[in-house]
Amino acid sequence: MAERGAHLTTAAPAEDTDRPSVFEVLAQDSLMGAVKPALLHAVKILATSNPARYGFLWRRFDEIYVILDMLLQHHFLSRTSASFSENFYGLKRVEADGTRAAHLGLLRRQHWRSLLLLALLPYLHTKLDKVLARQRDEDDFSIRLPQSFMQKLYRAFLAAYPFVCMAWDGWVFCQQLLYVFGKTRTHSPLLWLAGVKLSYLTANDIHSLDLKPSGPALSPSQSFVEKCQRLASTAVGGVAVSLSTSLSMGVFFLQFLEWWYSSENQSTVKSLTSLPTPPPPLHLHSQETSLTHIKVCPLCRKVRTNDTALATSGYVFCYKCIYVYVKANQRCPLTGYPSGLQHLIKIYSPDG
Repeated sequence: MAERGAHLTTAAPAEDTDRPSVFEVLAQDSLMGAVKPALLHAVKILATSNPARYGFLWRRFDEIYVILDMLLQHHFLSRTSASFSENFYGLKRVEADGTRAAHLGLLRRQHWRSLLLLALLPYLHTKLDKVLARQRDEDDFSIRLPQSFMQKLYRAFLAAYPFVCMAWDGWVFCQQLLYVFGKTRTHSPLLWLAGVKLSYLTANDIHSLDLKPSGPALSPSQSFVEKCQRLASTAVGGVAVSLSTSLSMGVFFLQFLEWWYSSENQSTVKSLTSLPTPPPPLHLHSQETSLTHIKVCPLCRKVRTNDTALATSGYVFCYKCIYVYVKANQRCPLTGYPSGLQHLIKIYSPDG
């Protein structure tokens, strides 16, 4: 089997011996894919334990993550001509056609293309997935939005989006297959769009990184605005260094979390991380008042209509009230537990 699979790492032509193997490029791709789910789970634990203090982290996780990711990737692209995961595996980005010397780094347009494709494109993909899931939930709950022209165009785009994703995944698979057999210089369409390819870091590259200054130097002859810009650049670089150091130290721990929270361990995870049972509501002294109280919606303070329970907390509301609230705030209005439209459960009484 080893002899039959040897061509996977030796199929590169002689003039392209510094080309990484398919195992190395796929490993660095999976590294950043393991970071976000692990951080998301950590934020979910914090938001569940203290919704008032950490709830905003859960609600704005995508925006916070993309900002930190852009800082991190910008720092590594500027200093090492590679993303964080590529530098972790000893790789760098060079011009695809090979006309520019590798030690000169990336061109400005290649730098910004790489940054946008590394950080902004995954953010847009995540947002579109959430919009599509929310649209499906609305269809499941039989909620119809006004059928204007823009609304029809919006629904048509959402209907075509899964096929676009399928075509993209097919393109990625074909690109990787061609890379295995040495027919293309890049394993990912994102690298092709950025106009770069991956190569190994050399001893000269590491030496130049050690000599490269960590931040811009201040000069007395500079204006106040220039000093502020350089100080801001230094601060951003410091944040990126802190993020990269933390990720480098915790990368193996994140890989462990990825295995721990895999599908094989879901039963164990659910038993350890299940949400606590909310306290029962206070009973009123009068039985008649108590009977009236338990039929009142906690949101509108009126007798409930179309009773709907929220699975994350167990409280019962009017369907319209809890639907509008959860859709806007993504949490339980009484306990603050993270919740979604999929957690709404209609209650059908025998009298109905």
